[in-house]
Amino acid sequence: MDRPQRKDIRLDNYDYSRSGAYFVTICTRNKMCIFWDNNDKYRPILSNIEATEKQNVGAHSVRPQIKNHDKKIHLSDIGKTVKEGLKNINHYYPMVMVDKYVIMPNHIHVIIRIEADNVGIETGGRTLCAPTLSLIIKNFKEFVTKQIGFSVWQRSFYDRVLRNEWEYRNAWQYIENNPENWENDELFSKE
Repeated sequence: MDRPQRKDIRLDNYDYSRSGAYFVTICTRNKMCIFWDNNDKYRPILSNIEATEKQNVGAHSVRPQIKNHDKKIHLSDIGKTVKEGLKNINHYYPMVMVDKYVIMPNHIHVIIRIEADNVGIETGGRTLCAPTLSLIIKNFKEFVTKQIGFSVWQRSFYDRVLRNEWEYRNAWQYIENNPENWENDELFSKE
């Protein structure tokens, strides 16, 4: 029996390695709620996670801050590994910045910015090439999978090319408000 043809969710004729910002959503397989501690996964979260500036994620990054310290999001061990993977993206791809992210119980949202202006620069004997968004996400998922010993991801991911400042700010605000809107989220699941 033939499998149904999967619909390509990427833009036709768009170079996903060119400079720009991308709003990415990556879900767990079967929408399993595994990124927050069990005590936190069902209650509404009244905190916002924010990075104070657009900065590289890595050793010199600004850590996410909780505005309302009495309502912290407690990540599970898998959630902590996801956070570590997000922080490592810039380490592996110097021209890629993780501007903002939020780790929800069964998915993550992230704004990834690729600065392809650095393409062709030699660094220590190798020439940098801008990776595609798909390669960045593939390697991020592989990092998490190797660290925890099994895959938790659904196939593929969702993305939106942020074409202007208005779209960028909307994506930023969506990430900012996502934890407090968890129970109204289309990806909300009690499983």
